Amino acid sequence: MTRSTRQREREHETEQGDEEEEGVRECPECDSDNLVKSSDRGELVCNDCGLVVEEEKIDPGPEWRAFNHQERQEKSRVGAPTTQTMHDKGLTTTIDWKDKDAYGRSISSKKRSQMHRLRKWQERIRTKDAGERNLQFALSEIDRMASALGVPRSVREVASVIYRRALKEDLIRGRSIEGVATSALYAACRKEGIPRSLEEISEVSRVERKEIGRTYRYISQELGLEMKPVDPKKYVPRFCSELELSEEVQTKANEIIETTAEEGLLSGKSPTGYAAAAIYAASLLCNEKKTQREVADVAQVTEVTIRNRYQEQIEAMGIHS
Repeated sequence: MTRSTRQREREHETEQGDEEEEGVRECPECDSDNLVKSSDRGELVCNDCGLVVEEEKIDPGPEWRAFNHQERQEKSRVGAPTTQTMHDKGLTTTIDWKDKDAYGRSISSKKRSQMHRLRKWQERIRTKDAGERNLQFALSEIDRMASALGVPRSVREVASVIYRRALKEDLIRGRSIEGVATSALYAACRKEGIPRSLEEISEVSRVERKEIGRTYRYISQELGLEMKPVDPKKYVPRFCSELELSEEVQTKANEIIETTAEEGLLSGKSPTGYAAAAIYAASLLCNEKKTQREVADVAQVTEVTIRNRYQEQIEAMGIHS
């Protein structure tokens, strides 16, 4: 039998299987198409009349049950998923630092010294060349800064992918590893819609704000990262939370930003300063007054910026202070 004949037969069997599966789309009792799969019992049940249409379906889940995270970790027989946040994608074996055997019993001093040597060599051979050592250091920096900023895991993954691309395109040459790593994290925050200002990024980084901005512009241009302007409304919930302002102020600030942005006031303005001014205006209108100094400290902008943006916004809104 030729390869093409076997392939046609497999495709025919697949089509037949799909037709059989698609055939059970209505309940034979009440003709309802509201069928629900029960994952724990492996049944196909009609949600309207309760008839079990199919049973004994194959359950792809584990055969064990766990009721909390600890039990799930103990019973799971697979390793951690691959991740871009480690230079070897998490596939390298690691030797535990606990001096105990598989049964939890302490090992002898001779075995302890042997395990110490093994750990030392394990750390040495994890990186085979300078490129891997570069990547290992950069990814650890990204992880450290992301933890300090409190951004989710998805941002770290995206930042790691951006740095790997920059390393592959040889964009690191002539620039500091910390600078490119910080720029990758800043770009990832913007990509994932969790913006952090350059001031906040530079606070947790080991490089200056000017270098981060310069490197970020270079990397985004070379890698073709299509970055949209940051929406000031993205900053409003976080700033209002830090200032302990109500939902009413937050809603009013978003309304001010939307109305004034439509009139073209946002063009060329810093999104953090614009959001801070809108929050300050909203706090006055909602009788939850905060000083310009308090808002400026949270947004990491100057009081002059807030005053200027505030005047523009209230004039555009037709409000007289």
